[in-house]
Amino acid sequence: MRRVAMDEDLLDQTLGAWQTQWPDVAVMALLPEREVARLPVLQGICRRRGMSLFGGVFPQLIDGDQLVSDGVWLLAHERGATYTLVPDLPDDAAEAALRIANALSAVSVPDEGQGPPTLYLMFDSELQHIASILEGLYQRVADRFRYAGVCTGSETFEPIPCLFDGDRLIARGVLCALLPAAAQTALAHCYPVPEHVLSATATQGNRIVSIDWQPAFEVYRDLVRKHYGVELTKENFYTYAVHFPIGLLRANGDVLVRIPVQLKEDGSLILKGEVPEHAMLVVLRGPDALGTACVDALEVALGPHAKGKNACLFYCAGRRMHMGEAVHGELAAMQARLHAPVMGGALSLGEVGNPDVWGYPMFHNAALVCTTWQGR
Repeated sequence: MRRVAMDEDLLDQTLGAWQTQWPDVAVMALLPEREVARLPVLQGICRRRGMSLFGGVFPQLIDGDQLVSDGVWLLAHERGATYTLVPDLPDDAAEAALRIANALSAVSVPDEGQGPPTLYLMFDSELQHIASILEGLYQRVADRFRYAGVCTGSETFEPIPCLFDGDRLIARGVLCALLPAAAQTALAHCYPVPEHVLSATATQGNRIVSIDWQPAFEVYRDLVRKHYGVELTKENFYTYAVHFPIGLLRANGDVLVRIPVQLKEDGSLILKGEVPEHAMLVVLRGPDALGTACVDALEVALGPHAKGKNACLFYCAGRRMHMGEAVHGELAAMQARLHAPVMGGALSLGEVGNPDVWGYPMFHNAALVCTTWQGR
């Protein structure tokens, strides 16, 4: 696992050394948006060397406790990797899930005698029904895999091609990579759940039209004022909404975080992720910038066998907006807890997983997803 400048000679030297040591090596690449014009250089080197390449484009990279916008993270899968890139997913979530399931059926699943591999999904964040796609996919392939993943793209939410392999750079698709069972992945967000509960009385996909039979923004605004002392207006909505996301309550008491990303003229709210009609809602406040609850949860979920290994960490861009400069402290704490020789990753635009390792795959906002493994 190495962050390399997007210089042809440096990339070739790094990949050449890996190929000499591991002839079957496959490379996963995390590329910041600012460097996307240089992607053909990396693709050309991998084609010339006959190396498998797959990855995604992200707003920024993580390097230890810092956020950077240059270079590329290269992660070596020493014994190769199984993956498929599915472009041009349709708007219909059931059809999209079927297309992904069919693509996976043609992929050989490695059997290492350690249990099911992790299906790592990288979605283009512009897809509007990722939660429903995950539901349809699970109905078709169930527990053949453990599930984890992130969303790629631009933090401006402008559509860009953001998923790639050695030949293509695509939009509106998903990259499906199978990680060995030995790779350990965990997800956490640790947003505290308040007591005041509401009902989403009218929704359309990721749009909340009404809450408790009243215009969504009016109810949201009044609750933020009452419980958190902030006066929301149409003018300051984009400044404050990231600090007060909406949570979807689950039967087990956990909550799925949904960050509001747009206020419509009719008072409806557009969220990053679907909201089922009649879902039970709460208005959340972001975690304490000085707290360690999320790091604590990830450390426990990953377990002692994750200590001392390299770590690939994805950190929600919306969470970064809430945390401000405190993001560096949370990243530093994560690396220290894991005793990770190298911790790299990227800002993500949505996360996939479940706090329970064997759980149903769900779409999250404001979460951290961490994978540790012995690979380079």
